[in-house]
Amino acid sequence: MSAPHAILVDFGGVLTTSVHEAFAAFGATLGDPDLPMRLLREDPESAQLIVEAECGRLEDEDFETAFAARLAAHGAEVEPAGLIRNLQAGLVPDEEMLAVVAALRAGGHPVALVTNSFGRDCYEGFDLEAIADVVVVSGQLGVRKPSRRIYTAAAEALDVPAERCIMVDDLEHNLAGAARVGMAGVLHRSAAGTSAELRERFGIVAAVVP
Repeated sequence: MSAPHAILVDFGGVLTTSVHEAFAAFGATLGDPDLPMRLLREDPESAQLIVEAECGRLEDEDFETAFAARLAAHGAEVEPAGLIRNLQAGLVPDEEMLAVVAALRAGGHPVALVTNSFGRDCYEGFDLEAIADVVVVSGQLGVRKPSRRIYTAAAEALDVPAERCIMVDDLEHNLAGAARVGMAGVLHRSAAGTSAELRERFGIVAAVVP
């Protein structure tokens, strides 16, 4: 691999707290913390709903109505209105990771935010243009991670070859998608761990990146 120059970074679960934990917190209000994520992973109808939503082909209200029906089919009655917001209510900014990304950017490494969007308000409170040089959103592009197209679109927008980009994501299958276009990956588990790995990959001293 060529020396890395640019960083591609996920939004939910990397620049925010854990998506899984947020969904589990909502599931706990239904009596089963695992239910929302289990349906989105294992129930074919629910899984297709999230694909359509993240690709921008399904309006929020339609997703909420359909997913509320899937929850009801598994014993959890919920009000459809506001369901997306309730699922994401536990998400808050990860200030440490935002500082890591800001430091890399200030050090001359271009940053692309590469995110699977979920709901029209999912970035509320974030100034995406201030976080990254390039913002690639699945709902606007019409494809989602781990499609190769979303990674190549980000690299092209940065004008950096894919092999000189590093993708940071909290999901292994998204890193596998990036690898298919020649990008290295960092599996995010904590700000401290990701920061240490990025310092090593980019050859940056600890004082530059938190």
